[in-house]
Amino acid sequence: MKHNEIPQEFQIKTLTHQSTYLLDGELIEWNGATSEVYSTISSTEDYKPTLLGTIPTLTEKEALLALDAAYKAYDKGQGLWPTMKVSDRVACMEKFVEQMKTKRDEVVKLLMWEIGKNLPDSQKEFDRTVEYIYDTIEDYKQLDRNSAKFHKQSGVHAHIRRGPLGVVLCLGPYNYPLNETFALLIPALMMGNTTIFKPAKFGVLLLSPLLEAFQNSFPKGVVNILYGRGRTVATPIMQDGRVDVLALIGNSKSANALQDHHPKSNRLRMVLGLEAKNPAIVLKDADLDLAISECIAGTTSFNGQRCTALKVLYVHEDIVDEFNIRFSEAIDALKFGNPWDEGAKLTPLPEPDKPAYIQELIDDATDKGAKIINSKGGETTENYIFPAVLFPVTKDMRVYEEEQFGPVIPIIPFSDIEEPLDDMAESNYGQQVSLFGKDTKTLAPLIDTLVNLVCRVNLNSSCQRGPDVYPFTGRKDSAVATLSVHDALRSFSIRTFVASKDNAYNNAILEDLLASKASNFVSTDYIL
Repeated sequence: MKHNEIPQEFQIKTLTHQSTYLLDGELIEWNGATSEVYSTISSTEDYKPTLLGTIPTLTEKEALLALDAAYKAYDKGQGLWPTMKVSDRVACMEKFVEQMKTKRDEVVKLLMWEIGKNLPDSQKEFDRTVEYIYDTIEDYKQLDRNSAKFHKQSGVHAHIRRGPLGVVLCLGPYNYPLNETFALLIPALMMGNTTIFKPAKFGVLLLSPLLEAFQNSFPKGVVNILYGRGRTVATPIMQDGRVDVLALIGNSKSANALQDHHPKSNRLRMVLGLEAKNPAIVLKDADLDLAISECIAGTTSFNGQRCTALKVLYVHEDIVDEFNIRFSEAIDALKFGNPWDEGAKLTPLPEPDKPAYIQELIDDATDKGAKIINSKGGETTENYIFPAVLFPVTKDMRVYEEEQFGPVIPIIPFSDIEEPLDDMAESNYGQQVSLFGKDTKTLAPLIDTLVNLVCRVNLNSSCQRGPDVYPFTGRKDSAVATLSVHDALRSFSIRTFVASKDNAYNNAILEDLLASKASNFVSTDYIL
């Protein structure tokens, strides 16, 4: 594609040279080594990646300075942010989100170029993140309202609230570099924690328009933003031992490695969203039109690069032939194009080596007896490989075992429902499942079993995270803690309370504390 064929509003006219990083409330100018950021989307007639800009390549020194800043801002629980009034903390977050909204076009444009997400989904990611922040603010207010009272049990008064945990190291994923990163960062901040945040390898420049908003919305040291390699900056931060929470959405190997670096693992709280191998189970009485439509969305939305994507389809043998024909035709009808192209459902992959990896999975499966059953499956360009529908897939194939996180779709026929149930029970993962069928006598016992294997059963619909008010978590290697508007506030906090025996001496002190409003914790103020 020639540059002048790209719509004017989406052209890269100036490079984004991110020359600063946020440390202790200051945007520090970086004069050291930098890393170039490329898009796999080409803007020339002959294919070549597009240079988008540069980011600082920070070192262990800057990482530990960021840790010092966050630790100092928490100040052993005495810092301005952890002791701040709820209403004041809310005001800071509202100031941030209002400034964030003014950067929508810039962030959406970078989302498309950096990770290849199509225009409607990039806009949705931004808007959904703004909505998430507002919903978190409202839920935090309600949490405070519910805590604005005293309990009395067995002669003891208790004023129970939720308090922060301390310093949070926050690492987000490339597939939702704004939304899922903020699903960690925002509730962690809202509960009074101080944070160190490193963007993902892909989707890093899209944070640039928001740095000033972070700087001027929160007290110094509360938000610190680093750039560089995870091993260089995240590892020494964990080895130091002053991090109280590891908040990460990504790969379990990375999470395990970072956790192992912490010298006091028992005190480390983990909030993790990890990989999944979510299956669809298509029963023989399923509405095929509906099942195929939902399985298309589940397997191909953002090229399957979602932890909630459908990664394997179990289809009853009585209907599998018809399903395969219709499903393959529907896959081949999907439009591949650049993110801003109207109707583009399949877009360039952000990882340069992903097409080669997907080809490895295809080759392994076909060597072991599977066939590519859609005509376009496996067609490769410089930055894409067309979704290959593989059938029949067996347990000895890599695509059965590995989370492909890309455009390849394994289909497994089954005759006995115990087959997919056994596979799910033996799996390392347990996030979600999609169940397609209509006979309630068949569905009822299945649902009762599936809810004990995964954390969300999607009836006649593809797996997904939203709406964000619903719990988002997983069993086994898929997650630690729960992320949703309501639950994330609890994941990043701990119940703490003031207790006093019911006697005249203590009661007089409590009444004076409340009347004087001297304590931000001991308060029955009701926030509207």
